[in-house]
Amino acid sequence: MSGTATPMDITDTADICGTVDDGYEAVRDAFLRNFQQRGERGAAVAVYRHGRKVVDLWAGTRDVDGVEPWTADTAHIVHSATKGVAAAVLLMLHQRGQIDLDAPVGTYWPEFKAAGKERVLVRHLLTHRAGLPALDRPLTVVEALDGESGPAALAAQPPAWEPGTEHGYHAHTFSWLLGELVRRVTGRTLGAWVAEEIAAPLGLDFWIGLPDGEAHRVGRIGPVAEPAAADGGGLRLRPKRSVADAYRDPDSLTRRAFAAVEPLPDENTPAYRAAELPASNGISTARALARFHAATIGEADGGPRLFAPATLALARAEESAGPDRVLVVATRFGLGYMLHSPASPLLGPGSFGHPGRGGPLGFADPESGIAFGYTTNGMRKSVTADPRAQALIRAVRSTL
Repeated sequence: MSGTATPMDITDTADICGTVDDGYEAVRDAFLRNFQQRGERGAAVAVYRHGRKVVDLWAGTRDVDGVEPWTADTAHIVHSATKGVAAAVLLMLHQRGQIDLDAPVGTYWPEFKAAGKERVLVRHLLTHRAGLPALDRPLTVVEALDGESGPAALAAQPPAWEPGTEHGYHAHTFSWLLGELVRRVTGRTLGAWVAEEIAAPLGLDFWIGLPDGEAHRVGRIGPVAEPAAADGGGLRLRPKRSVADAYRDPDSLTRRAFAAVEPLPDENTPAYRAAELPASNGISTARALARFHAATIGEADGGPRLFAPATLALARAEESAGPDRVLVVATRFGLGYMLHSPASPLLGPGSFGHPGRGGPLGFADPESGIAFGYTTNGMRKSVTADPRAQALIRAVRSTL
């Protein structure tokens, strides 16, 4: 990132593109304030209510270090917000009778049974209870992207705790655990399954493994400075000494989990965007992220509903709660989804979804019928709750 470009000057609502239904103007106002007060460079937000799009906004520059404007079809990497879409694959396979959530992973992936993992269940992968958040030897970038080295390393990796007894965020290893399981069960990569079974039926601009023909739509991401007085809750890299110490300690499980790939990849390269990392490199518009979540709780824009009522109940039923071995603070997870909590505030107690490190967020709230998607090119140090997304959530809440 050059750091020499001047961001587009967003000074009033006339500089914001898109549509807002009557009654949702507060979301547009909060979106504007993110540019005025919270250092936003380029972003989009979309909201569905009972399956109908009520907010669809974008503004700023498509590249964090550029001046070309963000457009209606601009897409960006959404980091761990990808996990919510990846989790839907396993839940839909379970819904179709192709995966048993209570079966050992080794039933489908025999090599995985090694090193004390015989009793790791499929549900443990989704609920971050498998004990595999880190690798004894981090993968190189080439290995991380090749689709084979990650699963092989995890098949040989001993768990860090007795599987099923505790939970700790599988920041990167979630990619290879879910990806390999889906490949063994379906014969397709997880990215291909999403493209064919989720994105195509819903008309989503969402990819895990970006096709060459869509590369022109994707903006560059990069770090942006924290605002002078950040608001909103959630976990950041320096909320208190114990968390900060865990990130600084090279031997801590926290540091090792987030350093499962070394050195850090350049996420703006074609090779990274084209790879399939279901934990971290999904590429999406805000509109697609919101519509996906809307489709988990009902029909969206006339498209198919993804989750049957029983599957929806599984997605948001608490499976892991309390001290997180990796994130250090208390977290809550359903089957593949973060649940509303002080560490990851969503709309309300029944909300489920997933934030992306640095800002992106997607979630659904069945009680209100709200589904939400937020994308940005400006990456902050937030891990589970970015002040910009939180400001938008508060605005959505005020409309209900």
